[in-house]
Amino acid sequence: MKFSPTLNPNDPVDRQPTIGIIGMGAMGRMYANLLSKAGWKKIHVCDQPSKYENLKTDYANCPGVKVLQDGHAVARSADFMMYSVEAEFIARVVAEYGPSTKLNAIVAGQTSVKAPEKEAFEKYLPSDAVIVSCHSLHGPTVSPLGQPLVLINHRGSDESLRLVENIFRSFGSRYVYLSYEEHDLVTANTQAVTHAAFLSMGTAWASSSSYPWEHGLYVGGMETVKVNLTLRIYSNAWHVYAGLAILNPKAREQINQYAKSTTELFKLMLEAGTAKNGNGSMGNDKGSEKKLRERVEWAREVVFGPNQTRKPILLSEAVLDKFSLGRVPTAGESPNLCTYRPNSHLSLLAMVDCWAKLDINPFHHLDLAATPLFRLFLGVAQHLFLSPDLLDRAIHSAIHDIWHRSDDLEFVVAARGWSQCVKFGSFEVYRKRFEETRSFFESRFEEVGALGSEMIKAVMASEMKEH
Repeated sequence: MKFSPTLNPNDPVDRQPTIGIIGMGAMGRMYANLLSKAGWKKIHVCDQPSKYENLKTDYANCPGVKVLQDGHAVARSADFMMYSVEAEFIARVVAEYGPSTKLNAIVAGQTSVKAPEKEAFEKYLPSDAVIVSCHSLHGPTVSPLGQPLVLINHRGSDESLRLVENIFRSFGSRYVYLSYEEHDLVTANTQAVTHAAFLSMGTAWASSSSYPWEHGLYVGGMETVKVNLTLRIYSNAWHVYAGLAILNPKAREQINQYAKSTTELFKLMLEAGTAKNGNGSMGNDKGSEKKLRERVEWAREVVFGPNQTRKPILLSEAVLDKFSLGRVPTAGESPNLCTYRPNSHLSLLAMVDCWAKLDINPFHHLDLAATPLFRLFLGVAQHLFLSPDLLDRAIHSAIHDIWHRSDDLEFVVAARGWSQCVKFGSFEVYRKRFEETRSFFESRFEEVGALGSEMIKAVMASEMKEH
């Protein structure tokens, strides 16, 4: 049937489309819950057959949501249907349920990597099926309000696109219109290196068997963002990040360069800090220090030079400190309680160096379709690189301080390990590596979950006010 161009959830039930969701993981549930809350009356969902009874119980009292036995039942009934499954399995799932697609139905995929989805849809969907895909660029615990929601009109009319827009309008998201190919480039540029940095930080801390904020080593301001977001990533499911890293060629390239940048910068730090003086004694080598400074300043100019007039992304350090897991001692307290010391910020130096090496302008995609994680980490890098004092203290610490050198070494090893894992293309190795680190932080997820969410809300609210 034809649907009104002004379609909304208040229309009579017989005038509403049947919305189908195959795959009720965290994102599938987020979509089902938001659509139910908006007032849509015919939402058909399913998951793996083994989860059918539990899913029925979970949604027994959720208005408008009907749990069906399998994907065939959803596909046969849905006017608009979304596959919310992992990119690794999209071809297998579409091959099984695609032939049951309702005549002239609109089909979408909520996958983080679109190349496998596009291939699966074109291969297994009926020729009459309309393809208008989507991807919410945020996690299931983040409010969709104001966040980018990518829409891909691959094989559909303007009327089909408007129907999808109307269905999702209640989310309050900001629509971003891309092709499949543009989507994968944008997500690589906004997520690959950020994820690699946070994954490497977590693995490094786990390998050191240390919660650094408890010892006062990484607290306050920028460190608050790094710690909170690292734990936030590990509190999610591993496959959320694996698909993007392994299946997106651009992401693989960037993760490899991030590991190279991390390694090369660390070597320069060691050369500058442990070179022999002319008399044979150990001491700082000015030539090596100059090489390190020149490389960092080159990266700063490439990435931030054309963007120095932009407003800062982050809130003030005083505001960020409210979300810290550790704290800096106040006047009168023992400095041993929780002492902040400058460090190399190797994760940030390597991220900007990586962007510079690959000639990526992160601000271009910030305006287009940035995730909250990317926005915050870019904000931290901007804060460091556009403050001459902070950047100088980081370089000085990288060369002269040895207290964090073992942590930096663990970080280099972790970054190279993640790069090799992605290069091998093994989802199983990725899962084992992720879950091993995850288990180290698991007891802290409840503590950091609410705090991290509030921090993201505060920063995003500040951004919305400015724009």
